[in-house]
Amino acid sequence: MSEYPVLPLRDMVVYPFIIAPLSVARPLSIQAVDQALSENRMILLAAQKDKDNDDPEGGDLYDTGTVAVIMRMLKLPDGRIRVLVQ
Repeated sequence: MSEYPVLPLRDMVVYPFIIAPLSVARPLSIQAVDQALSENRMILLAAQKDKDNDDPEGGDLYDTGTVAVIMRMLKLPDGRIRVLVQ
């Protein structure tokens, strides 16, 4: 079983084989993207149970997620990043 960095998603669910653009702003989420890019570009996308929670932990995420590949990444001037995943 492989381990992947986790990217919590506030208001969407990404299904397998779907290409989706994501905006990432939280520092821990940016670290997860950076870790995925430094390893094998794979990341686990998991939806949050409460979209207003700014610091979700394991129990705050749904048990099932989607493993995605980061296809592209763009750093924005305000510190956020945009990623395209599949």
